[in-house]
Amino acid sequence: MKNIITLIIVSILVFSCNKTSETVPTDTTAAAAKPKTLVSVTYPSDTAQLNNTITLNATATYLLKSDVKANSTGYITKMTVKLADHVGKGSVLFRLQTKEARALGNTINKLDKSFRFNGTTTVTSPANGYVAALNHQIGDYVQDGEVLATITDASSFGFVVDVPYEYLQIIKSKGSLPITLPDNTILQGRIAKVMPSVDAISQTVKVLLQVSSNNIPENLIGTVSFSKTSAYGLSVPKMAVVSDETQSSFWVMKLINDTTAVKTDITKGVETDKYIQIKSGNLTTKDRVIVSGNFGLSDTATVKIQKTLIR
Repeated sequence: MKNIITLIIVSILVFSCNKTSETVPTDTTAAAAKPKTLVSVTYPSDTAQLNNTITLNATATYLLKSDVKANSTGYITKMTVKLADHVGKGSVLFRLQTKEARALGNTINKLDKSFRFNGTTTVTSPANGYVAALNHQIGDYVQDGEVLATITDASSFGFVVDVPYEYLQIIKSKGSLPITLPDNTILQGRIAKVMPSVDAISQTVKVLLQVSSNNIPENLIGTVSFSKTSAYGLSVPKMAVVSDETQSSFWVMKLINDTTAVKTDITKGVETDKYIQIKSGNLTTKDRVIVSGNFGLSDTATVKIQKTLIR
């Protein structure tokens, strides 16, 4: 009887051990089952030149517009221009005849036609430019000093750029800047004027760039680009750099082997639209950094290399 009881107890113990060995995975099995994130990697470069380019809008404008005013009270009897016509300085734009001259002239001419009295005056253009506005037409009765038309002064034409004050000295040192128009035409703009005031809100200074061409429509917007800084150094693609929510700390995910990525803190330097300079951080050109799939990875994350990008 005792032998039977002993045999039953031994059988129960053996079955329990086998069950435990089947249900508890080994460390190797657990590691193999751990999920891996698919990533793309690349190598940092120390040969790329990083140009920090600033791009600003430039608006075509006439700084000076001259008003053509009536030099006497009377009727407009003749107009020699239309809207958008180009006029030269001193050219006749309007002919005026006073109310009294019209009545008196007819009376005198009836008495003696040899006088040929008409009592008309002419109004000329004060500058070279285009007719931007016409306020009256033939037959209108106008007062002395009333604005008849507006002429844009061609000598004041240029592109106005709102330059942040911290970039003003960089702009001044260049002397001229290329202006790219919407149709990809490039004009060379010479720095002609720097306004002696700063916008109180945006802290920008208006700079006038004059160009050789003056057949550009007003209010056309182009772009001006210039390099703020230029540097060589260790750099990585912009997508390789990850930051916290406040963007106060930055890091990259560096591979220490084919399956493990660790968080490596860095200090950023010059930044372009594609690359970021690494001023400090435990990185070399032989290290592999993750450029795709790095978002949300924790330190010592398990990864699987899907692609290696060569710069």
